[in-house]
Amino acid sequence: MSEVLLIDDAAGVRLLTLNRPDAFNSLTVELKQALLGALRDAAADESVRAVVITGAGKAFCAGQDLKEHVAQLDSGEESPLNTVEEHYNPLIRTVTSMPKPVIAAVNGTAAGAGASLAYACDLRVASADAKFLMAFANVGLSGDSGVSWTLPRLIGYGRAMEMLLLAEPVAAEEALRIGMINRLVGSGEATTAAQELAGRMATGPTSAYARIKETVLAAAAEGLDEALAVEAGAQVQAGQTDDHREAVSAFLNKRTPHFSGH
Repeated sequence: MSEVLLIDDAAGVRLLTLNRPDAFNSLTVELKQALLGALRDAAADESVRAVVITGAGKAFCAGQDLKEHVAQLDSGEESPLNTVEEHYNPLIRTVTSMPKPVIAAVNGTAAGAGASLAYACDLRVASADAKFLMAFANVGLSGDSGVSWTLPRLIGYGRAMEMLLLAEPVAAEEALRIGMINRLVGSGEATTAAQELAGRMATGPTSAYARIKETVLAAAAEGLDEALAVEAGAQVQAGQTDDHREAVSAFLNKRTPHFSGH
């Protein structure tokens, strides 16, 4: 695996670290391809029961690498923004459809597509020095990586439009207040805290987490009747798992359940 992305496994948790600290972990084609491959591998690997994404150094991810982007513009490529369909859209689909929890550990700045990646994760743990910036308008672009869908669902239409149109940074404490992040920890502690949370979830009912992700994702774009139908199907599937039977048995016998993830 390329050194632009570091991969570490521990107790069912796979840690993916964007590793371009000198460039604030901005996303080159190399890094995007490495991250997409690693996410797909994590989704398919049954030994991985939770995933943490973070960045090396002082930033989570500054978004698209503009130096590479300018070089592509100057090269006369027909559409240098094909990367949206080739890389960013598959990245977001892989994170949201992965049948296990994905946690963003946001240390420092998350901007542009980097912030969008964090919004697509199931949970966000941020350090006190984190900040979120929708920088697209500053470079004459609109938005990508699912931000038009994820951000309004996290903080509401009005606040999302403010971030996108004005491109003003939102600090960590404000991000917690408005629901953009789930946990706020001290500076330098985001990755450790996210790994601890992921470790807890890695011992949980992975199959149920997958069904929860499936139903919430479906309900975000469907009416009540459709959501009820998806819930019913998912609940039938969950009810047939070993984890459900183990949880019920543990409850009745007043013991702690041991979840296998199946």
